[in-house]
Amino acid sequence: MSRPLLHLTVAAVLYFQGRYLLVEEKDKNSGLLVLNQPAGHVEEQEDVVSAIKRELWEETGLDLAPDAWLGISQLKAANDHFYVRVNFVFTPATLPTHYQPQDDDIRALHWLTLEELRTHALPVRSPLVLDAITQFEQNQLLPLSQIRNVVTDSL
Repeated sequence: MSRPLLHLTVAAVLYFQGRYLLVEEKDKNSGLLVLNQPAGHVEEQEDVVSAIKRELWEETGLDLAPDAWLGISQLKAANDHFYVRVNFVFTPATLPTHYQPQDDDIRALHWLTLEELRTHALPVRSPLVLDAITQFEQNQLLPLSQIRNVVTDSL
């Protein structure tokens, strides 16, 4: 039995004043410009909460902590890789006046309503983008306390 090419990723559903924050980036496979949540891979020796805070900072310049999470989404991509995505929710009361992506791969930031996202000229990077927003809209929030701290193997 072979094992799949598995990727552990995190994504931020950031909701503020009726709009979602999306990043504009170039899809590495198609070369097209797409919209995505601030998202990325969990690095070696990094827990998922630290990973989403880092990804949010790198892709938006915002230093925020998540309020909740939406569970885990899974995607088998066209490249035959399997993505496991932990979706986190951010609902800040305020935002700084100025912030910008720290990552050169991010072309722009967009604040969009769900309807604007559905009709935007740029496509979403994957079905996971709208799926996470739909979960948020359906109030499928989970407490962060359900994510256990890193346990080390002391054997």
